[in-house]
Amino acid sequence: MNAIRIELSTNKKQKPEVSELGFGKYYTDHMVILDYDASIGWHDARVVPYQPITLDPAAKVFHYGQTVFEGLKAYLTADGPIRLFRPRKNFERLNRSNERLSIPHLDEELALEALKLLILTDREWIPSAEGTSLYIRPFIIATEAALGVNPSTQYKFMIIMSPVGSYYAEGIHPVKIFVESEYVRAVKGGVGNAKTAGNYAAGLKAQENATKQGSSQVLWLDGVHRKYIEEVGSMNVFFNINGTIVTPALNGSILDGITRDSIIQLLKHWNIPVEERALSIDEIVEAHGNGSLVEAFGTGTAAVISPIGELLWLGHKLSINNGETGELSAKLYDNLTGIQKGTVEDPFGWILTLDDREATGVSAVNAQSHKS
Repeated sequence: MNAIRIELSTNKKQKPEVSELGFGKYYTDHMVILDYDASIGWHDARVVPYQPITLDPAAKVFHYGQTVFEGLKAYLTADGPIRLFRPRKNFERLNRSNERLSIPHLDEELALEALKLLILTDREWIPSAEGTSLYIRPFIIATEAALGVNPSTQYKFMIIMSPVGSYYAEGIHPVKIFVESEYVRAVKGGVGNAKTAGNYAAGLKAQENATKQGSSQVLWLDGVHRKYIEEVGSMNVFFNINGTIVTPALNGSILDGITRDSIIQLLKHWNIPVEERALSIDEIVEAHGNGSLVEAFGTGTAAVISPIGELLWLGHKLSINNGETGELSAKLYDNLTGIQKGTVEDPFGWILTLDDREATGVSAVNAQSHKS
């Protein structure tokens, strides 16, 4: 395993009050940086003070969008241990995104060790209040200064962290979702199943329109037939139709959500029928009309579970469960966040804990870094 060096910040930031957190507004004192050069591979893993980065104007990330990212969370429990939720799945998915964007494979264990070291270095930033967590953003950018249209030969892998509250102002309360009928975001064979910036840039215009109409997010339909449900901008989606939970099947243009996978496993663990299949907006409209659409919800790292209280489709408002949080949505939220926080048993082995002994080890490494 490559050594990870530490440079401690001498200018600590003031931590925000819990009421000020929001989502992604404040950043911890340190970050991870790891460099790549085609001649030597990934190298020089380090934890350093949070800082701006300097790039050449010709860096390929600016011109050809060669970048990928991830999102995960750390939680602080009442008895002390820091908890990470399925972090290896995030680095596995990062490498799948890397493959699609022609970015070199990243050593997943090295990335995880760097993340653990960063969390332990900035452990005082992890909020403990109900509904709060430490959001973690690993990402890779192409840094070679060259305007030829080919993969970069140089990259930076970085991790930054932010103490957060609820992703939506509504919290666990139901959100309103606008079903997009004009724009498309991704198609099979494209980069819809990679977590890359272009997917999100492609959704901003539709998001602006949704916001103007009072909706929180956009629900995308497929880019070929314009009728099959795919995902919301920041979430995978599930529909409870007569007691069967239906979610769009992964088809190459939908992100393979880690929370999505966790919810499917939870539902199966409870013997609740789950179907992963093609699901048209017409089927949802019909189910709403005949009363078989019991509830709907989105899943994602940022929001965990977001009940959907209304769909806006072609000017028609489809109220779901009277605009209230459904029983299953609430149960899933309570159980998944309980597993993450340590108040509910984890039967799946999803949690990785960082204990005080590891924190002591970090302190020793920090002390050595001061001497060097």
